[in-house]
Amino acid sequence: MQSQARRFAWKLLTSLGNLCIVILFHEYLSASLLTMIESAVPSASTTPIRVAVVGATGYAGQELVRLLARHPHAVLTAATASQATSTPRRLPGLARIWEGEVVPLDPPAVAANADVVFLALPEAASAEMGAAFLAAGRRVIDLSGAFRLRDDAARAKWYPATAAMPEGVVYGLSEFAGTSLAGARLVSCPGCYPTASLLALQPLAEAGLLKDGADVIVDAKSGVSGAGKAPSDRTHFCENHGSVAAYGLFGHRHTAEMMQSLGREVTFTPHLVPLDRGLLSTIYARLRAGVSAAQISDTLHAAHARSPFVRLTGDALPEIKHVAHTNFCDIGWKVDEATGRIILVSVIDNLLKGAAGQAVQNFNLLVGLDERAGLL
Repeated sequence: MQSQARRFAWKLLTSLGNLCIVILFHEYLSASLLTMIESAVPSASTTPIRVAVVGATGYAGQELVRLLARHPHAVLTAATASQATSTPRRLPGLARIWEGEVVPLDPPAVAANADVVFLALPEAASAEMGAAFLAAGRRVIDLSGAFRLRDDAARAKWYPATAAMPEGVVYGLSEFAGTSLAGARLVSCPGCYPTASLLALQPLAEAGLLKDGADVIVDAKSGVSGAGKAPSDRTHFCENHGSVAAYGLFGHRHTAEMMQSLGREVTFTPHLVPLDRGLLSTIYARLRAGVSAAQISDTLHAAHARSPFVRLTGDALPEIKHVAHTNFCDIGWKVDEATGRIILVSVIDNLLKGAAGQAVQNFNLLVGLDERAGLL
């Protein structure tokens, strides 16, 4: 009996030993295979990219600082005010996110310590600073309208401070700019109203689904932050609260921007609504004879199949609260096939997808990163 017990124990120990060897060998192979895979896939960026924000005290500028301070592939080396005489200050809302200080504007110091410079300035200042940073060999991402219009006459009318367009400017509507951003020296980020409107309209225009010669009407509402941080009678709480007001009829510069991308006339009416952030664009258009609701859906889904920040909702119309504090653009629509009419509703956060978020999305594409980096 003792001999049988010893033989059984020996067999058990031998089996357990063999099992341990198999497990250890399996773990070794798994680790080796994982190492081989990781070494075969290049990292998007091995060294953080040095970035600076010029105009960091405005609403969009502060959002840029917040996003870039937490970006996995960027290091924020400077955040400056828009003036050289500004007093250094901290941003209390960013405590424990970014502990730096917004310093007076010093272009040579910014250029010496940044590879990519974000400009969150009024257009006249951006026209000057953009050219200066390009001359210093830096790549620029501009949130103003200074470099958006290609036509000299249109630019002279709406952005007269930009006398000439520098080489290497790309209009940065991220979803449609594509690979052209990789070679850009300066990325001109679209305005908030054109961003929401063009993401919905441009695929239909490019597919030839809109009726020739028919007017496109864009009726849009934006929160007060879209008017910028400088106070005015229009943005005063007592004037804005409990009211909705149209402004800029036949005189808003974003009209030229939309017409440039669509290649057709646009009637644009913006409205100021008592919200701190958010933008809703309701778009009315006529369709070519015979265009169906299914064609509209197919076209929009095809155009945005690779757009991580565009969410198509179909006939479930989106709302501002669905996109607030995100970089998403939600687009819904209804088609009346009997009359050939379409109404689209597009919503964004004007400070993110309409400004800072889109700028960071463009930065990602500019330097070869996943466009979602730092935004999701």
